[in-house]
Amino acid sequence: MPSTINDKLIPTDLEHELKKSFISYAMAVIITRALPDVRDGLKPVHRRILYAMNELGMTPDKPFRKSARIVGDVLGKYHPHGDSSVYDAMVRLAQDFNIRYLLVEGQGNFGSVDGDGAAAMRYTEARMSKLTMNLIGEIDKDTVDFYPNFDETLLQPSVLPSRFPNLLVNGSSGIAVGMATNIPPHNLREVVDACIHMIDHPDCTVDDLMQFIKGPDFPTGGIILGHAGVRAAYHTGRGRILVRARTEIEAMPNNRNRIVVTEIPYMVNKAKLVERIAELVHEKRLDGISDIRDESDRNGMRIAIELKRDVHPTIVLNYLYKHTSMQETFGANMLALVDGEPKVLTLREMIYHYLRHQKEVVTRRTQYDLGKAEARAHILEGLLKALDHIDEIVDIIKKSPDVNTARTRLIETFEFSDKQAQAILDMRLARLTGLERERLEEEYAELEKTIAYLRSLLENEALLMGVIKEEMGAIRDKFGDDRRTELTHMEGEIDIEDLIQSDDMAVTMTHFGYVKRLPKSTYRAQHRGGKGVSGMTTREEDFVERLIIVNTHEDIMFFTNRGRVYTLKCYQIPEAGRTARGMAIVNLLQIAGDEKVTAMIPVPKDAKEHYLVMMTRKGMMKRTPYSEFANLRKAGLIAITLKEDDELVSVNLTDGTMSMIIASRLGRALRFNESAVRIIGRTGMGVHAMRLREDDEIIDMSMLLEGQQVLAITTNGYGKRTDPDEYREQGRNGMGIKAMNLTDKTGVLAAQLAVNLDEDILLITDDGTIIRMSVDSIRESGRSTQGVRLMRIAEGAQIVAVARAEQEQEEDAEEAEYEEAIEAMTDNDESVIDGSQDGDTDI
Repeated sequence: MPSTINDKLIPTDLEHELKKSFISYAMAVIITRALPDVRDGLKPVHRRILYAMNELGMTPDKPFRKSARIVGDVLGKYHPHGDSSVYDAMVRLAQDFNIRYLLVEGQGNFGSVDGDGAAAMRYTEARMSKLTMNLIGEIDKDTVDFYPNFDETLLQPSVLPSRFPNLLVNGSSGIAVGMATNIPPHNLREVVDACIHMIDHPDCTVDDLMQFIKGPDFPTGGIILGHAGVRAAYHTGRGRILVRARTEIEAMPNNRNRIVVTEIPYMVNKAKLVERIAELVHEKRLDGISDIRDESDRNGMRIAIELKRDVHPTIVLNYLYKHTSMQETFGANMLALVDGEPKVLTLREMIYHYLRHQKEVVTRRTQYDLGKAEARAHILEGLLKALDHIDEIVDIIKKSPDVNTARTRLIETFEFSDKQAQAILDMRLARLTGLERERLEEEYAELEKTIAYLRSLLENEALLMGVIKEEMGAIRDKFGDDRRTELTHMEGEIDIEDLIQSDDMAVTMTHFGYVKRLPKSTYRAQHRGGKGVSGMTTREEDFVERLIIVNTHEDIMFFTNRGRVYTLKCYQIPEAGRTARGMAIVNLLQIAGDEKVTAMIPVPKDAKEHYLVMMTRKGMMKRTPYSEFANLRKAGLIAITLKEDDELVSVNLTDGTMSMIIASRLGRALRFNESAVRIIGRTGMGVHAMRLREDDEIIDMSMLLEGQQVLAITTNGYGKRTDPDEYREQGRNGMGIKAMNLTDKTGVLAAQLAVNLDEDILLITDDGTIIRMSVDSIRESGRSTQGVRLMRIAEGAQIVAVARAEQEQEEDAEEAEYEEAIEAMTDNDESVIDGSQDGDTDI
């Protein structure tokens, strides 16, 4: 029902109003309450508490202040909610069993690991910890943005400078609407080392970072069993981490033993754990325990479980692990706000976004310091100039009737600025001594050095990142400590990737969706014009359509004609012989009945900061950040929204600045920079890339790198390589230029690739034949020529796919000479007359 105004009543559709109101509520909870920011690792309530404490001057060198004062300030100025929510949040920042590195120092009863609550806020006192000063310090140097509070009378920070990666160091947990976050804490030394490594190696992978960050480091210690859950959490943002209590077995008299628990899993209530064990004994479900005591004191945790005579402690321990919280699963869900949007992040993405924040913070701090230094230098220049003309200046001041007149005359006479003139008027007579002049000159010289240094930081990103490294390293050295949580291998756990040899494989897919992998070396290099080797045995009507070269440990993204994307590890694809058909892709991916894989792309491990550029058959193109595809589900994701009569034909991984060339079936090509295609979200449709004739369609899209040439192959086996300079860059959505002179003999274009001279190509026909040849053996020709014959095609067959591969040595010289002789006898008729418009001939 449309909204209309009738008197003061506005009729509104109830369903629409509920939907609108619920979405507003959900977003408010997600953004302003429940989820931490990836930059400082804090929820809004924690950020407001620390900022209020900073404004109250509750620094580590000051006495403790009443918690009620802090809560009242936070409520009245920044956080209009219940006082218990603010106090509980502050208490958590002061509990050493809840947070890995304390952000608040508490005095009084702040609760215990037994589940005891903190004393009322009127009894406890608090102040910021020393580490917190590195979280909130320099906030007065315009390092972060501020926004109005709830009644727009004060400003509060949208994020803290956070000079150490607090989100990873202290973790976070929270439940929003439709989503939840549970990020484990980590060791400060390890996290800072990983950040420094990423600064030095921007293209590092998650596995590289895991050399420094071994796994979570919980404040209560414990033992992490196995590495699979940790790897899953760091690679995908989600993982199940098994944590077990640390125990010791002590011998007692009379052939008895005692199990002593010294550390328990994170977030486990010790008192309830002891109570649960006692219940199992009381209910006769656990025999063999004679006594259980909680002997914990200020020196540490100690739960003593005394066993009966001749009872094997390992049996009792295993039962306790299974039936009590002595062994728990920590469900890591690394969800945080990135630019105000909730995203599940990998370990690399978390560190990347944090370092991006640090770069902005240090840049803004440097700009602030530079502005202050330049302002002071400007004043000193005026004072030094005034000392050179002190008699005239004194005379002007004495003869001026008031301050404003004196200021005006100084500006007119000596060309001082307003600030310089005011500083001269404010100068005391004691500054006229010779000693004071020397101090001014020394201060000015120091300021000049400071200004030059600050400008160099702003001009040189490497120097700026060096400052970040140095300052993070100082925090690590001052506050870092040893790891508390031990990581151990779980019995029976095997990392499948460790058992699979890293090797380059050729992955092929047929028209009917059969996929297989086999060693790339299976296809030996031949000269052009050769007959090829059989690549697979297919059904009579089936043929190979796609081939890529990928490492066994790398991911492969499968894009379907309906615009969805799926992922598999290369080793998950069955290895088969050269003539085997392979396995149907539907047995490996959850593909719908009307879907067909139209593009396969290998994903390198450093692809997190790249883009996926997609091309449809009808000429639509889209550029999307790869990060939006980093967490693919088993059921796949929407990669691009398509029109009813369109389908996805090509996908490329780019760095955001590459030059691309697209080709159509009828021999037209268009070259332009990918920056001409705006960044669009994962589910977007894209923009027009090339205008096509009614009977034409897009066949290929390639990215041109320095030193590469353009290789064009026709369906009848003709091809050529051309200097890319002959393809001038044009605007997007043009008709393009002629890419090849096509005739009935050549057939239409089958593929157009950007290739290097030191690599091979593999040509695949629809009858399953594959030939491999080096690129430099293919004649270089003009853009509008028809090329030379590369492969003799059987009658009725045609080339359907072309793939690039690294060049390999030929098998032996005698075979090479033999093939050279065969080629000389059979290739005499392969001269090609140039069909270019320029009239020159290519023979």
